[in-house]
Amino acid sequence: MSKEVKVLVACGSGVASSTIAQEAIKEIAKDAGVNVRIVKGTIAEVPTKQNDVDVVFTTANYRKPLNKPYLSVFGLISNVNRAGTEKKVKDLLVKLANE
Repeated sequence: MSKEVKVLVACGSGVASSTIAQEAIKEIAKDAGVNVRIVKGTIAEVPTKQNDVDVVFTTANYRKPLNKPYLSVFGLISNVNRAGTEKKVKDLLVKLANE
């Protein structure tokens, strides 16, 4: 049995693009059979909120060091290399669920 993966999805405002990304990540997780709990936030909240999750996804580039696995999911918003982004998200979620 895989564990629940706690996910932070962050964007500039914590509202618009993170909501779109959140819905895409829910679908990716569902298709992969991974149970996720998603919290949203702003880019500014990432350093604090990372302490409560297993992985951080952002819709904008984040260049500061993190203690958790991190992936930019801009492709889920822009549709630029969406399939590649979806695969990276799926692979990371499956890995974390099975740790």
